[in-house]
Order: sequence, then structure tokens, then C-alpha cells
Amino acid sequence: MTDNAPKTPPHRNFYGRLKGKHLKASQERYLAEDLAGLSPGPVGWDVNPERNDLDIDALFGGRPLWLEIGFGGGEHLVHQAASNPDVGIIGAEPYINGVAMLLGKIRKANLDNLAVHAGDARDLMDVLPDGSVQKAFLLYPDPWPKARHHRRRFVTPEHLEPLAQVMAKGAELRIATDIADYVRQTMEQVPRFGFEWQAERAEDWRTPWDDWISTRYEQKAIREGRPQHYLTFRRV
Repeated sequence: MTDNAPKTPPHRNFYGRLKGKHLKASQERYLAEDLAGLSPGPVGWDVNPERNDLDIDALFGGRPLWLEIGFGGGEHLVHQAASNPDVGIIGAEPYINGVAMLLGKIRKANLDNLAVHAGDARDLMDVLPDGSVQKAFLLYPDPWPKARHHRRRFVTPEHLEPLAQVMAKGAELRIATDIADYVRQTMEQVPRFGFEWQAERAEDWRTPWDDWISTRYEQKAIREGRPQHYLTFRRV
């Protein structure tokens, strides 16, 4: 995505926390010892001001590329990587506590097909080659429930336009949420950017995917009585 790329960083507000409670000593060690080695390449503006594309073939040996946007504690990301060793997956997450949790899981699982961007997914999408992503996951994103904050949701043009650009024709986009109004906005906005909903009835979004693993965010929603929605789109 280098065409007409700006040479100075755009002003991007980060909507959410970057760090929560105090990290465990083991998590601090994971961050110090493992994070740099799992980087997908030069993503940040400080190391890639020209916004040159990442070399995905070199990163994953030519394997198809998947992307998880906001991986939380990393349980779904690790599950998918372990179940699909023939693909390479990049996870983007700016919340450092979640990154530390993921690094611990990667150590235990001994995976070699994961890369981690500990930062804003928008910066990552700047440097992914056009049409390179074969599957993307947006699972229980921050709902920003107040109406005045809906512009901060991921399912807005600011995020969907670059996402559509880096996804291949026929690529799959999965979105899971427990917020009915997030479903409404998703169904309004996502098809505007070249995605087609892959269901025949509204009831179809109640059924999770066959390879789904429940996350801690989903379990919290279930405990609090909120219904789940599983939306699948295809890049057309």
C-alpha cells in the first residue's frame, strides 16, 4: 500500500487502553525476550517512514496470510495458528497486557507461523501488500456503546477502506460481537467496501464457525446474558 503514501505519520487517535494492571514478571520477560523476534517487519512510522510493503513471502515462506485485528488474550489466534500450520497469521493488538498474554501462549504452543504487531492495526494495514490477506478476523471489538462514540468503532470507513484494499478477492472476513447495534453498523458499513454477507437468513448469524474456539470476551458476554452474533463476509 505504498502508492501516494504520506511521508509523515497521519494523526491517529488510539481509542482504548494501551496498558492495564501491572504485568507479571514472566510477562515482562516475554515482552523483553520474544516480542521483537515475532515482529512482521518494519511497521511503525519511525522505522518505515516511506511505508514500504512488508515482505510477506519472506516472513511466512509463501504461505497464505491471515490477519486478526485485536486479538485480546490471544486464545483464538493461537488456536487458529495451531490448527492451520500451512498458513501464516499476523495478530495486531495495541493493549500490551494482551500482547504479553499471547506471548506466553506462543511459548507453550511452540508455533512458527505467527507474527505479532503490538500496535494499531491501521499502521499494519499501511504496509501490507494489496490483496495479500486471505482471511481476517475481527472478534469482539470494542463496542463503544455511546452514540457519540460510534465513529470510533472499527466498522467505519477509516478502517474498512484499508482493510478492503489489503484483502484478496474472495477472501473471508469474520466478525463476532455481542452488541446488537454493532451488528447494525456492521451490516450497514461493511458491504459498502466490497464485502458480501455470506448468509441467507438473519438467524444464520447465531451459529459460530465450525473451527471456532470460545474466547474470554465471549464467555463474559454469555455470563452477562448478551446474545452472540457471528457474521461472515466475502471480498468481492
